[in-house]
Amino acid sequence: MATNFTIAFVDDNKVNRNTFLQKVKLLPDFTLLFTAENGHQCLEELRGLPHHKIPQVIFMDLEMPEMDGVETIRLAKALYPSTHYIVLTVFDDDEKIFEAIKAGASGYLLKHEPAQVLYESVVNVIEFGGAPMSPAIARKSLQLLGRAQQLDNHTESGQTKNALPQVITQREKEILQHMVNGWDAKHIASVVDLSVLTVRKHIANIYDKLHINSKAQAISLAHQQKWFDK
Repeated sequence: MATNFTIAFVDDNKVNRNTFLQKVKLLPDFTLLFTAENGHQCLEELRGLPHHKIPQVIFMDLEMPEMDGVETIRLAKALYPSTHYIVLTVFDDDEKIFEAIKAGASGYLLKHEPAQVLYESVVNVIEFGGAPMSPAIARKSLQLLGRAQQLDNHTESGQTKNALPQVITQREKEILQHMVNGWDAKHIASVVDLSVLTVRKHIANIYDKLHINSKAQAISLAHQQKWFDK
């Protein structure tokens, strides 16, 4: 009996979304759970799904308004680590490949790939833990591997902090850092000289902007992304 794979697709271009839908129709083993027009919409879709309905694979465009593919993969990978993220894009330059892989992408395909390649890429990542790539991307990736050690030498551990999403204001960053330190709203309010109600409003805004639901998720995300590591 054939396995049913659950997927999603994120791309700001309507033509691309329609083309992807036409390819998926050729693959009866695929269930498309949702499409999204940008990273924010993708994270909101994920936020509203019960755990057992989180897609196994999300195909992700890179260049999108509001939140691009790299930042979306970085945040989504931290929040939904069991999901695989396969870049599906027209870009094959070194910087984009490297950033996508660093963010947690499991594969990198060009948009012209036929339906059968999409199917094989899903099977590859889910059943074999592979890293499907278009041939041109694979060649570039091998070249990038040779440079990785040089980049790692710039930091003591070989890992760098990720920047907070730009939508987070300076005040929200300050409050988030206090949350990561374990402080509650009342304690934070006394330190930043705001009312508890205002602090709670800031916290609610942080949750919305990071597409999370709890303080535990906020702390976990901050630690994984090393936002406040010295």
